[in-house]
Amino acid sequence: MLAKRIIPCLDVTLDEKGARVVKGVEFVNLRDAGDPVELARRYDEEGADELVFLDITASPEGRRTMIDVIERTAEQVFIPFTVGGGIKTIEDINSILSAGADKVSINTAAVKNPEFVREAADVFGSQCIVVAIDCRRNFDLSKGKYVVELEDGTKAWYEVVIYGGRKPVGIDAVWWAKRVEELGAGEILLTSMNRDGTKDGFDIPITRKISEEVNIPVIASGGAGTKEHFYEGFVDGKADACLAASIFHYREIGIREIKEYLAERGVQVRL
Repeated sequence: MLAKRIIPCLDVTLDEKGARVVKGVEFVNLRDAGDPVELARRYDEEGADELVFLDITASPEGRRTMIDVIERTAEQVFIPFTVGGGIKTIEDINSILSAGADKVSINTAAVKNPEFVREAADVFGSQCIVVAIDCRRNFDLSKGKYVVELEDGTKAWYEVVIYGGRKPVGIDAVWWAKRVEELGAGEILLTSMNRDGTKDGFDIPITRKISEEVNIPVIASGGAGTKEHFYEGFVDGKADACLAASIFHYREIGIREIKEYLAERGVQVRL
C-alpha cells in the first residue's frame, strides 16, 4: 500500500512587489502569505511529501507561468514539485519541466481542449500530467450526470469551473475525472470551491465519489483546518493525498504533527 501524501500548496500571484503566495476563501478575498521560495524551502525541511505551485492569475490574465520563480523554487526543494497555471501548450510544459518541476497541473486548457491532455501524456508521460479539477455544488439535478448525496442527505452534482473559479462550464466533475483518466492524466487535483479556505474539512462526498470512479491518484484540496480533516480525507474520502495551504502558511498545524497523528491512527505515511 502506498503511503498517503501531505502536500502544501502555494497559490502564487504576480504584482508590483513580485511573486507572492496568497490565500483566500472560495477563491476570493486573497491575503498575502509570504514569499514562494522561502515557503517552499520551509516545507521541504518540515517533511512535506510533495509541493504544488499554482500561478492562480496566469490563466485569467492570459500570461505564461512565472518561470524564474519556478527555477528559484526548484533550487530549494528536493521533493516532487508540481506547477500549474497558464499552461496551454506542449512548449509551456517543456519550459516548466526544464525549469525544475517534476509534474505540471493543467486545468482551464484541459477543459477547453481535452485532446491537449492526451498529447501532453504522450509526449511527457502520464506521470508528469496532473489534471486539476475545480468544482462547486449545483443543486439543479436535471443537469448533472452523477448526483452525489451530501452530508445532510440532500443531493447535488458538482460543476467544473475554470479561470481560477471564475467561469462555470456545465461539465459534471465526476464525468470529467473519468474522461481525463481515459485521456492519459496520471493524477487528479480535486478542489471543492465550497470548502476552499473555509477550514470546515475536505468535501468528502465528491472526493470519495471521484476516488471510487477512477484508478489514478486523487489529491483532495479545499477545507483543511484540523488534523482530523486529513484523517477524514484519507479514510472517508479515500484520497491518495491531501493538500492544504493556509494552515501551513500561518503555522497553525505542522506537517510532522499531522503525520504523527495519522500514523497513530493506522494511516500509512512517510515519517
